[in-house]
Amino acid sequence: MNKIPPRHGLARVLSKQGLCSRSEAAKWIAAGRVAVDGRIVRDPEFPIVQGRHRVAVDGTAIDAAPRLYLMLNKPRGLVTTAQDERGRDTVYRCFDGAGLPWLAPVGRLDKASEGLLLFCNDPQWAARITDPDFGPDKTYHVQIDTVPAPALLAALHEGVIEEGERLRAKSASLLRAGEKNAWLEIVLDEGRNRQIRRLLAAFDIEVLRLVRVAIGPLMLGELGKREWRALSADEAASLLAKD
Repeated sequence: MNKIPPRHGLARVLSKQGLCSRSEAAKWIAAGRVAVDGRIVRDPEFPIVQGRHRVAVDGTAIDAAPRLYLMLNKPRGLVTTAQDERGRDTVYRCFDGAGLPWLAPVGRLDKASEGLLLFCNDPQWAARITDPDFGPDKTYHVQIDTVPAPALLAALHEGVIEEGERLRAKSASLLRAGEKNAWLEIVLDEGRNRQIRRLLAAFDIEVLRLVRVAIGPLMLGELGKREWRALSADEAASLLAKD
């Protein structure tokens, strides 16, 4: 018995190709910019069998779209989303006027966090980067409101159970300390929502600043706040190699 190939709505197919968000795809389709097998289609739910149908946007086949990978030094105060229902500024403000194609964030940094944030229009690459088992480690520099005892660093590595989730650091080390606060380097090998803040809060420690400084071998380096740059092919490939 022949297996029936899966069908997906046209807007979903465009989104999964990394060309745009699904809502943006629906607008393109309604505007008559999308053709299937040479015929304009205006239904965002038009069923598509990938590999059987030829889909084009403005006359260009969707599988011909060049892949782009870039890194941004996210400042505090921006949310990691394309559109915010509360009207807050998003990370896309950093790309104003750049003429970039649609790019999706790879993972997230919360509004109060800073540092290295990746974007791409390659969903398969993004899925590998964010995979909890095979994705690269993430390194953070974290300013806290206390000077930690060595036992705390060991406890962060051991981890805690918080709301049914195991929160732990792959490693935690002291970078420098003042009289009342200190900077830690914390490495995570998994991604959970607000993981570092929740982990430290379990020990009654407040995070004053949180900066992601590396993803795998890719370092934030001297990239200025709100600045971005494209990754080289070698850099993009290096993030797929798990240590």
